[in-house]
Amino acid sequence: PGEDPASEMGPLITAEHRAKVASYVTGAREQGARVVVDGTGYTVPGHEEGFFLGVSLLDGVTPEMDAYRDEIFGPVLCVVRAGSYEEGLALINASRWGNGTAVFTRDGGAARRFQLEVEAGMVGVNVPIPVPVGHHSFGGWKDSLFGDQHIYGEDGVRFYTRGKVITSRWPDPADGGINLGFPSGH
Repeated sequence: PGEDPASEMGPLITAEHRAKVASYVTGAREQGARVVVDGTGYTVPGHEEGFFLGVSLLDGVTPEMDAYRDEIFGPVLCVVRAGSYEEGLALINASRWGNGTAVFTRDGGAARRFQLEVEAGMVGVNVPIPVPVGHHSFGGWKDSLFGDQHIYGEDGVRFYTRGKVITSRWPDPADGGINLGFPSGH
């Protein structure tokens, strides 16, 4: 429930939007993807009239599918598999969307290559959601905030440029690495 302070995400805004997001889950199944988790039947006890949709996970999504081609503004995660770095990079760069992407690696050279070659505005290295934090807003500091950027100096230049943000996290080599549960091929 949106009014519960412990909730991290409330319902979708309208019945039409909920139906549209749910249609990506059912459509993906019809188009050949595997629905690993189907949140379309999710309900919140005591809130039957809300436009709730549970988390859904789609695997085997391909670029021809609606769930891949459209931005889904709802709790649906699509897994698209690539056989190589080059194939994965080509998939990302061929997409009409360029919001954010991430790579998980212990190889600094591979990370550097990815952040230089990928065509996306926010790039995560060992960070799943590479959303940077804004520094200051247009009005100054503290309570004199208006907007999310200063218009002077570097922010003014950035306003007219196409930036790329890299967010990285490197685990301690002694921790054994990041295990995503995929076969390693070794």
